[in-house]
Amino acid sequence: MDFVSPPPVLIGCAAGFSGDRTDAAGPVVDTLIHRLASGPAGQRAFLIFETLAERTLALAQLRRSVDPEAGYEPLLDAMLRTVLARCMAHGIRIVSNFGAAHPRGAARHIARMAHELGIPAPRIAVVEGDDLSAPAQRALLREQLGAQLDGLSIVSANAYIGAEPIAAALHAGAQVVVCGRVADPSLTVGPAMAHFGWQADEWEKLGRATMAGHLLECGAQVCGGYFADPGYKDVPGLAHVGFPIAQIEADGHCTIGKSEGTGGLVSEATVKEQLLYEVHDPAAYLTPDVIADVSDAEVHALGPDCVALRGVRGHARPTHYKVNVCHEGGWLAEGEISYAGPRAEARARLAADVLRSRLGNLALRVDLIGAISILGDDAGRALAATPEGGACDVRLRVAATHADRVQAEQLGREVMALYTCGPAGGGGVRTLLTPRLNTISCLVPREAVPVGFEMMGAA
Repeated sequence: MDFVSPPPVLIGCAAGFSGDRTDAAGPVVDTLIHRLASGPAGQRAFLIFETLAERTLALAQLRRSVDPEAGYEPLLDAMLRTVLARCMAHGIRIVSNFGAAHPRGAARHIARMAHELGIPAPRIAVVEGDDLSAPAQRALLREQLGAQLDGLSIVSANAYIGAEPIAAALHAGAQVVVCGRVADPSLTVGPAMAHFGWQADEWEKLGRATMAGHLLECGAQVCGGYFADPGYKDVPGLAHVGFPIAQIEADGHCTIGKSEGTGGLVSEATVKEQLLYEVHDPAAYLTPDVIADVSDAEVHALGPDCVALRGVRGHARPTHYKVNVCHEGGWLAEGEISYAGPRAEARARLAADVLRSRLGNLALRVDLIGAISILGDDAGRALAATPEGGACDVRLRVAATHADRVQAEQLGREVMALYTCGPAGGGGVRTLLTPRLNTISCLVPREAVPVGFEMMGAA
């Protein structure tokens, strides 16, 4: 009997980071349901949420240290509640890294959500192995980082693991897969592996699916969000920009579109920009699943909001996982005050001079928002080299870091004192003191990081 390839798999993305819009999933799910109804028999659809960035996990660990039940995506309920029942009813499986520092907590929350919605408890799998922050893993980290760990108060340590445990969980029947720190494209690669039955060394297919995942992982960016530049790169309906949906073929090639009835656009240009986003080497994009190669990739528009990606290659995956170690880094102090009207910029510069004189123990970052800020630098060289421009609406921002909280707190008090201690006309003071997190990275052998999944609930 001739082998018949499974039909293409549909994967929609409803979040590109923690804090993304919470109303994105509805149109994505509506589109997936419509395409499933009109598609070939045996077609499957998945909904992914990508909600982690490099520091998000450390912040999640800090929340969990205060509340043991916290530590997962704080917007989980808002993102998922409105679509969970429809996804379960139409066989759309959900894969996300919104477990952050507490995947089991996220899984329990989803189970409670299902109960409150009056639907059968979904089969929820929790992917584990990425968290290396426990004291038992300290020796492994020290093997790689050595003396760099001396004196550090570690907040989190997480390996970027890959798609295999996701695929295994889906193959075992999971309807929802909750992950911590998996590589962003792996959220797409896992469902594709499970649907097509790919092996973990089918590099060409994995490379192609990885770049499909790379196009999806930042949510609305590929649909015109990060592309929009009025008068130069116009994007229609940006206020209601859609989120992306990929159709992946059995050979790994993909077509990118977006949710129906939404704004934005998917074009050759938006896909090319996202394809190269955060890619250090187009011929060797390193992920835990594969080394993807887009040096000969081709992008072709097939119709409105429908773009095909072809020509991606794949090479054997790295032998090591990347690990980010976040540790306490003292305190970040910030203060702002506004000056307006004639000579506003001169008064803001004078206020900065006053603060430098009174806070000689702190290295200050000074920005004149409205005159020079984004193009400034921590050392103040750009500010010093930029002649006064006579801006009449300026907000002075001053920031500093210090290991000692008491020392850092001085900045806020001195900015507040500018109200009456001058220069003239300052107002709208805002001060903030926050714990600072620093990051160091290393590579650890794959075999030192056992990964897997556990099924948390059954229908």
